[in-house]
Amino acid sequence: MRKRKLVSFDWAMKRLLRSKANYEVLEGFLSELLKEDITILEVLESESNKEDKYDKFNRVDLKVKTGKQEIVIIEVQYEREFDYLQRILFGVSKTITEHIVESDPYYKVRKVISVNILYFNLGEGKDYVYKGKTVFRGVHENDKLRLSTQQKELYKAERIADIYPEYYLIKINQFDDIARDTLDEWIYFFKNEEIKEGFKAKGLAKAKAVLDIMKLSEEERRVYAKYADNLRYQASMFQSTYISGEMDGIKKGRREGLEAGKKEGRKEGLTEAKTDVAINLLDILDNDIISQKTGLSLERVMKLRNMQLKA
Repeated sequence: MRKRKLVSFDWAMKRLLRSKANYEVLEGFLSELLKEDITILEVLESESNKEDKYDKFNRVDLKVKTGKQEIVIIEVQYEREFDYLQRILFGVSKTITEHIVESDPYYKVRKVISVNILYFNLGEGKDYVYKGKTVFRGVHENDKLRLSTQQKELYKAERIADIYPEYYLIKINQFDDIARDTLDEWIYFFKNEEIKEGFKAKGLAKAKAVLDIMKLSEEERRVYAKYADNLRYQASMFQSTYISGEMDGIKKGRREGLEAGKKEGRKEGLTEAKTDVAINLLDILDNDIISQKTGLSLERVMKLRNMQLKA
């Protein structure tokens, strides 16, 4: 297994990249993604930015405010969520309401850009970078609705899409490790935690210096190692339990019918995996949320909690 030389981007977002001295790294990535020079004014704190007992789970996000007063949400996500598209919609909506004063007119609503770095397959499609924006088209004429001259002056924008949220989905697992442009160089880093010689994307030189594992303090290396182990544990827990259940089902299928046994094994393995995850969440989440996240019934989650209390 190749020994990593650089820490992962998600951990760096938690521990290193909030420092103003390291803004150059985030500015570089966002400049390559958005195809314009980005200057970060500040990192905006929120509950999801804080370091707490939730840190061990497979989600991290960061909010920054750019020189154009736009708010960018950057999220790294490892764990598969079938309702993820609704989740990013909720996150953007929440950010909009968090950053407007109740008495402000609507034209002061901030532009929000949602950047999602995904380590699982979301939806179906051949590309590995997807962009979503809002466009209004005529039902009869198929023309695109435009801002009036007065609205352009009011919003300081040229297009309606410039005032509505934008969404970027970067599907890391679908990237083929061939860097065709400077954005690909960043995606290569996200996937491999390595910056190749000759890469010239904005911010990567600073990233290579800041994220060098050997330059971390002993305490930072210890914390990073623990964080990486937690990610591997979460991933392997699903995989190994699922496979174990499938193998048991195959053995059973040899007695009762091979095909029926495979189906039973998959079902048992998946249920056991969900149960293991639910047990790990009991100390930090309530029963309803655990039920939603794992797919287990509320009654099953309540039984697991009662068993934990009696233990």
